[in-house]
Amino acid sequence: MPDKPKTWDQFEIKAELHRRGMTLTKLAEINKLNPGTFRAVWKRPNQKVERALSAFLKVPVERLFPDRYPKRSHTILSRKYAKESIPAQTSHKKDAA
Repeated sequence: MPDKPKTWDQFEIKAELHRRGMTLTKLAEINKLNPGTFRAVWKRPNQKVERALSAFLKVPVERLFPDRYPKRSHTILSRKYAKESIPAQTSHKKDAA
C-alpha cells in the first residue's frame, strides 16, 4: 500500500523550519517581506509567503496549503449580466467658451 503524503499544518511547517535552523522572521527578511505577513499566513492567504515557505522547505505549495490550492475563481454574476455590470463610457467634452 503506498504511503499517504505527509499532511502539513501550521505546527508541522513551523517545526520543520526550526529543525532547519530557520524562523518565520528570518525567512521574511531573506525574502524582503514584512515578518507580520509571515505570521499571519495561517489566517490570511498570501501567495508570496506561501511560495517562500514552499521554496525553503522544498515542498510543493499545494501540499503545504492543500485547502488553498489549486486556486479557484468564482464568478458572482452570470456571464449574461456581464455587459450590464460594466459602466458605460461617457465622453467629457469641454465647452468652448
